[in-house]
Amino acid sequence: MRIDAYNKLSRIYNTGSVKKTSKSSGSSFSDKLEISQKGKDFRVAKEIVSQIPDVREDKINEIKKQMESGTYNIGMKEVADKVVSRYFDELV
Repeated sequence: MRIDAYNKLSRIYNTGSVKKTSKSSGSSFSDKLEISQKGKDFRVAKEIVSQIPDVREDKINEIKKQMESGTYNIGMKEVADKVVSRYFDELV
């Protein structure tokens, strides 16, 4: 290992001298956020959907009335079709 070569290189690149850095007075750029029209539309749709109740009380009350009066009849074929279709929808 040649120490004299290292000393010559350190003088060329001025590794021995320390220079102080100064803080920049201002920034030349600023952060900017732009939301696309599709994103804005999505936000509006999400707000509208969040205002709609998860449970449709009118449907529930109608079915309850039909059950109490004995007029709520569902055929076994309809039940079987729903069960089978939900089973195959979950597989996909």
